[in-house]
Amino acid sequence: MTLKIAIIGQSPFGESVAKRIQEIQNTEILCIIPPFNNKEDPLYKFSNEQKIRTLQFKKLRSKEAIEAFNNINIDILIMAYVVDIVPMEIINNPRLGTIQYHPSLLPKHRGPSSINWSIINGDKETGITIFWPDTGLDTGDILIQKKIIIKENDSTGSLYFNSLYPMGVDAIVESINLIINGDPPKIPQIEKYATYEGWCEEQEIKWKNTSKDIYNLIRGCDPQPGAWTLYKGEKIYLYDTKLVSNNIQKENGTILFINEKEVSVSIGNKKLIIGRIKSKGKKKINAYDWMINNNIKPSSKLGE
Repeated sequence: MTLKIAIIGQSPFGESVAKRIQEIQNTEILCIIPPFNNKEDPLYKFSNEQKIRTLQFKKLRSKEAIEAFNNINIDILIMAYVVDIVPMEIINNPRLGTIQYHPSLLPKHRGPSSINWSIINGDKETGITIFWPDTGLDTGDILIQKKIIIKENDSTGSLYFNSLYPMGVDAIVESINLIINGDPPKIPQIEKYATYEGWCEEQEIKWKNTSKDIYNLIRGCDPQPGAWTLYKGEKIYLYDTKLVSNNIQKENGTILFINEKEVSVSIGNKKLIIGRIKSKGKKKINAYDWMINNNIKPSSKLGE
């Protein structure tokens, strides 16, 4: 028997999931639901290239979307990077259920910016969860969980693209195989361990904080939404940072070195090496070039 699968998703992650599902024997991708009105999305392009039925809706909770799902005979629905609200009429539609990817160890870090907050909060480990969505936000029973250590120099970008992205694709494939084999786990989440954080908006760097907290904030906002500070009243964003030992004790935010090998700022008993800087409304550029372009000298201070 051929397992009929639908995918709601977007971005390279959604495309990667679709490609891997095509490799599973006795499965067929019946339809793909990429973001509305975005013909540049990788998942949309993939569905067109593969001539897979493509459906797009302004809102997945619309009457149009629900009726469309009622007319599709699917076995499994995969939610691969979904930011819209999916109603229970759709979630409950597939014969064998709906599964969803979430880049945290649920029930910790429920919500839309789980990768950012895991780094900002200084977590030592994170991971991915494949779960059975229900009426709550990221509250359904767990099918699979995979853990990973957060490295000292991980940013949100490196953690996602190097670890949580490929791990998530593999876990979705593993989940489908468990469903095919007929006995997929359904492990209830333990509510007393649950945390929820909303969208991570751009964050101001508080130079009075500890070096660890400052560094976690910057790398947790890299590449998006960005951690900012002021220089002479101008908002600037810091990227590609590293925290290293430092023998020079100066006030937090004081620029220590400006040269082609290193642009660094004092924080506590350490120094923050800055790779790139972005002025508000402009592109990221090499930190040394930004300093030279703005005629900034060592001992100048950020945050003012």
